[in-house]
Order: sequence, then C-alpha cells, then structure tokens
Amino acid sequence: MPTSSSNRPPLSPQEGWISDGRHVLLFRPSRWDRWSLQLEVTVGELLPDQSVPLLKKRLEISREEAHKLWASKRQAGWQMTAPQWQPPPIPSG
Repeated sequence: MPTSSSNRPPLSPQEGWISDGRHVLLFRPSRWDRWSLQLEVTVGELLPDQSVPLLKKRLEISREEAHKLWASKRQAGWQMTAPQWQPPPIPSG
C-alpha cells in the first residue's frame, strides 16, 4: 500500500498502515512470486488506556482484494498512519 498521500498502489511489495482514529489496518506482503502476491491484513483497535492497539484479527487476501479494501477505507475517510506496533517477521518459505 502506498506510503505517500496518493491512492496509487505500489509496484513492489511493501507494508502500509491506515486508520480511522479507532481502528488500524496493517497491510503487508506475506507471499509473492512472479505471478501473484498475497497480503496479510492485521486489524487492531485503538484503546484509550493502551499504548498499543488490541489486535483483533489477521487474514490473508490477494493483492486485488487488498487494493479494493484499501480504496474503500480511503473513500470512507481513513488516513495513512505511522506504524502502531512492531509486527512479527513474516515466515519465509
């Protein structure tokens, strides 16, 4: 997902963070090869008394699904944000 203010998707795998002020989504590549890209999307909820969001769920979706989800959240007013937690390393293989 883009790291600039544009809505254009990146050409190479990278992570992106987006938030509506209460929820945070982390998009990051989990598996890719020459023909396809899968992204892991982690959903967190910002709680007033916690410094790190409560992680609610994690799913793996295709690049196309990730672009649709990112675009719909941006249209709904979600903004790109700085990383909100330290994600674990993505397993290789």
